[in-house]
Amino acid sequence: MDLESVYKECGAYLNGHFLLSSGKHSGFYLQSAKVLENPILAGKLCKELCLIIKKYGLEFDSICSPALGGILAGYELARAFEKRFIFTERVNKEMTLRRGFEVKPKEKFIICEDIITTGGSALESAKILESLGGVVVGFAALANRGFCKVENLNTPRKANAKLPENLPLFTLGNFDFEIYDEKDCPFCKQGSKAIKPGSRGN
Repeated sequence: MDLESVYKECGAYLNGHFLLSSGKHSGFYLQSAKVLENPILAGKLCKELCLIIKKYGLEFDSICSPALGGILAGYELARAFEKRFIFTERVNKEMTLRRGFEVKPKEKFIICEDIITTGGSALESAKILESLGGVVVGFAALANRGFCKVENLNTPRKANAKLPENLPLFTLGNFDFEIYDEKDCPFCKQGSKAIKPGSRGN
């Protein structure tokens, strides 16, 4: 599957000057909501991701996503697997599990995102589940932004990747974009102001 073409056709592959949730800057942004707003396409993509994960024989009970960006991808992946789906969300900037969701002792989870950058939000969700007695066995996303190692694509792990090295990440594609600290950002040096798209911006 040509994931880059899918994002471009959906108007989800953006060029400009963006402030990422990590605080870093980039000239590219993947607006997955524009891809996932089409239920048929969302289902098709997550069925493909489901088939990839099945090839590796990973056994798990449920899927969890960090809100807000990961919910649609996680729900559709859970549908493809016919598994239970829950989500974590931030309250006062702290990731938590609410809404009556419960974790059974030793319940095995895959954490699913729309896009994995360094994996910070996914790791926060994993820690919440583990603190409640769950076991995280892997991670999944529509796309990886080039930092974390992807099991099925054999991409290298970069120094600022946050996902555990001993757990697999599965994605449909890899986008290796340059990102910058604000002080080193070439767009800022040209006088441009970064905009903040996505679930924590607009």
